[in-house]
Amino acid sequence: MSKLTYSLILAGLVGVTSASAFAADAPAPAQGGITQHKEDVHAIPPSEHTLTGNVGLFSQYVFRGMTQTNEKPALQGGFDYAHSSGLYAGIWGSNISWISDAAAGVSASLELDTYFGYKNSFAEDFSYDVGFLRYNYPGTYPSGFVKPDTNEIYGQLGYKWFTAKYSHSLSDTFGVANSKNSGYLDLSANFEVADKLTLGLHAGKQKYSGNTAGMSNDAMFTYTDTKISLTKDINGYLLGAAYTNTNGKATSYTNMFGTNIARSQFAVSVSKTF
Repeated sequence: MSKLTYSLILAGLVGVTSASAFAADAPAPAQGGITQHKEDVHAIPPSEHTLTGNVGLFSQYVFRGMTQTNEKPALQGGFDYAHSSGLYAGIWGSNISWISDAAAGVSASLELDTYFGYKNSFAEDFSYDVGFLRYNYPGTYPSGFVKPDTNEIYGQLGYKWFTAKYSHSLSDTFGVANSKNSGYLDLSANFEVADKLTLGLHAGKQKYSGNTAGMSNDAMFTYTDTKISLTKDINGYLLGAAYTNTNGKATSYTNMFGTNIARSQFAVSVSKTF
């Protein structure tokens, strides 16, 4: 649920140096959305419990505007449990490379997210969603390294096609030292422009708190991102295309392969929920 990169790892390595010495966003779901089925009044009442799975192939994994796979393909999937009361929980995973792309001696090729929350609707056109999300990056790290594992709580308010969501970190954020209490604001809108064809619009801001080695994390890493996307449902398969852009600093977001992961990205995908 995004995951940053070269300079984020550098921030972690600063901690290593002083002691001795992305993560997509993403498609995403991220990670936390569950669709409840409408009740068919002419059929047997549905179960209180719903378990769904999802799998997708993406030309690259982009989280909060940043490529997490150095512009290479990603295989993603997960499982969601939902209760009729509005409670839900899930697990989701994707291959990544942003950590190992950023620094030698670090090996982590998997993002595994776990989350739970509660969502419901009110006054017909309004909805809300609150929950907890943990981004896990299993791997091997140098002693004293600031690991990118991140805990966030989030709250979302929706009205018809529009949503506003805020995510707040309870820990150091995606490997940036001393960045607890950082936050991400997400404004999105989705419109069905033709039969089963949806236009998505998004703007977000990732803000970092704290300081690393006397330098402001906000000045180095804070950025805004925008996205425009189209998705088409064809016989239960969701085809997608998305263009993203950020104003992240190249000096902060260029990995050791010379890729500025904050630059404009284009991704296509096919996914299936079952």
